[in-house]
Amino acid sequence: MKAVLQRVSEAHVRVREELVGEIGEGLCILLGVAREDEGDTAVRLAEKVARLRVFADEAGGFDRSLLDVGGAALVVSQFTLLAETAKGRRPSFSAAAQPERAEPLYAAFCERLRGLGVPVETGVFGERMSVELVNEGPVTILLEVE
Repeated sequence: MKAVLQRVSEAHVRVREELVGEIGEGLCILLGVAREDEGDTAVRLAEKVARLRVFADEAGGFDRSLLDVGGAALVVSQFTLLAETAKGRRPSFSAAAQPERAEPLYAAFCERLRGLGVPVETGVFGERMSVELVNEGPVTILLEVE
């Protein structure tokens, strides 16, 4: 499972011009589910995301987590994070889980974040979406859990 975390002051996602998810301060999380991922992978990644210290303290250092600042998460599924580009010019997505397997793991990730006390907004799994955000810092981090 791979996640791209972007620290944001605001973010929202639309499907066919309709606003489906919106947050203020927090993390915009692009989440890719791999073929071999299991339910415990989603739980471990959610726990890491919630506690990862990527928000500044008074001194400006990275010393606060999403839980510490009371931030929200906008979670958007993105199978393209699993792209394999070593050969040729066209990415291969064979490492990505099939939708029927990926969607429950995406949901488990979101539910674990909620269970930890993080307000969670989402896109619509499997839909073409437009994501807009204001990346603060900028801070962008790639997390991977196997």
